[in-house]
Amino acid sequence: QMSFPNGCHVCEVEIEPDTGIVTVVGYTAVDDVGNMLHETIVEGQIHGGIAQGLGQVLGEHVVYSETGELLTASFMDYQMPRAGDLPNFSVHHHVVPCQTNPLGVKGAGESGVAGSLPSGVSAVLDALSTRGVTHLDLPMTPQRIWAAVEQARAAR
Repeated sequence: QMSFPNGCHVCEVEIEPDTGIVTVVGYTAVDDVGNMLHETIVEGQIHGGIAQGLGQVLGEHVVYSETGELLTASFMDYQMPRAGDLPNFSVHHHVVPCQTNPLGVKGAGESGVAGSLPSGVSAVLDALSTRGVTHLDLPMTPQRIWAAVEQARAAR
């Protein structure tokens, strides 16, 4: 039997157009993970998933040299979000017990990633839309954002 967790995530960003640097200034999530056996653990799973998803949106990228050498082989070279890069998350719960298992629980670990990817992308594209940018590939790095803003500026 399957269970179907669901939720809604909203990401708020500010973008410095002259540098392309994105700052996540707000993040709210409401998830239905069924009955929560331990709220702190569930929220920790959601927080970790949000950080993982936003990292994928904003910078995580494996880079190889032309000869096939991995250039992002350590955490010194691989961009990933750290606690200081993220705001306090506002996490809420909409509990709808699962009907297919005796505990009434649903998955929680995936909900943060599943919500942060589309909400992060949407937040960045919404912020850039006033400058004529309508598409941007992942990861949405400062370099890519700056180039997209400059290209849209030149096209106007």
